[in-house]
Amino acid sequence: MVLARSIDRVKHLASILLPILLLLGGETVRAEPTSSNMGLGIRRIELASDAVQSIAEVSVSPGLSTVLIFDSEVNREGIELEGRERFIVMDAGQTTLRLVPSERIQGGDRLRLTVRFQDGAAPATAVFTLVAHPARPEALVEVYRRKRRIETYQEESRQARAEAQQCREEIERLRAVQSAPGGLTGLISTAVLDRRGIDFRDLSRFVTQAPGVSPVARLVYAYRTAQRVAVSVQFDAAGAPQPWTAEGATLRGKANDELKVLQVWQSGPVAPDARGQQVVVEAEAASESLQGSFTLKLWEANGPRTVTLGNVTFP
Repeated sequence: MVLARSIDRVKHLASILLPILLLLGGETVRAEPTSSNMGLGIRRIELASDAVQSIAEVSVSPGLSTVLIFDSEVNREGIELEGRERFIVMDAGQTTLRLVPSERIQGGDRLRLTVRFQDGAAPATAVFTLVAHPARPEALVEVYRRKRRIETYQEESRQARAEAQQCREEIERLRAVQSAPGGLTGLISTAVLDRRGIDFRDLSRFVTQAPGVSPVARLVYAYRTAQRVAVSVQFDAAGAPQPWTAEGATLRGKANDELKVLQVWQSGPVAPDARGQQVVVEAEAASESLQGSFTLKLWEANGPRTVTLGNVTFP
């Protein structure tokens, strides 16, 4: 009987590990490329001095800050924010405006923001469209009303070079992955898997999920290799009356540090007639970056349903 239970346990682990091995080995049904740099750099917007102004779009996310910095004093009483009740924070300073949306804002929502300047000179106002994204806000936006100084262009150039270098490194990484053999051999040849193998942890009883959101996570497993981590989530089909497919994901720690998501794989849309669909999120992770718990956020394409799982820890 003990032997039978051991065999059943091995079969169970094999059924869980197989999608991970296929995913890390490069055989995926659906993949998301490297996470966007949105929220990491500084966005710069220049306002036109004439009457015709283009309305800039600024990405915001629930629970995360977006700060706009102006080169002129703003009229705090003249700020108009559509859907103000859906923001936890709207803090206007002399030349700054900090916005933190609440969970009442949903991906794809578009809200108008109007900022008036104190001196009344042209342009007298700046108008923005705040576009809600489940997890990727623009953290810092500099708004220029006057002619920019040469230093800001130099800084922008440095930032562009750094982003270009990141792209080159990512291209080299993808080339290395593509040239490596598939399956377990590929994991070993790229040093993703070392002699310690894959560490595994069952989180199903410990993770928390935001209430009132479908689909509902039923089984949650965490994995760790030498260079990667992965979270596997199996969903309850009854929790998604309409088909649901994850488009993207973030893994964010308590100190607001974010792991670099490499890809998102899903076995198929979560729907009432498709039971046991699985989503696997793979991310880069050095050992020092795995302290404490993380929050996994999954969102669907062009839809409001976002799954947020808290208390995700890795072996």
